[in-house]
Amino acid sequence: MVLNFFLQTSAPSGSSLLGFLPILLIFAIFYFLLFLPMQRQRKQQQRMLTELQNGNDVVTSGGIVGTIIAMDGDKLILRVKPDNVKIQVTRSSVSSLLSTEGKK
Repeated sequence: MVLNFFLQTSAPSGSSLLGFLPILLIFAIFYFLLFLPMQRQRKQQQRMLTELQNGNDVVTSGGIVGTIIAMDGDKLILRVKPDNVKIQVTRSSVSSLLSTEGKK
């Protein structure tokens, strides 16, 4: 009687691929909604950091707004207004580039 019960419950009921389909679908949704946009944003940030030039107005991750006056490898020297204070920051601490369209 007990052996008959185990034989009935151990029989596969359908395809194993059909059981994994919801899990695969969830991973695909996570990839397209989370991981792919994060990779694009990371590539865009790296491209912005490599294209920095003297004279660009930037914002650091600490919120400091300044103009790049010198670059030496991974180090940048920013001029911060209104007192024209010069500070040295790393290239990776730059979070965004301010638009220079209104400047002339």
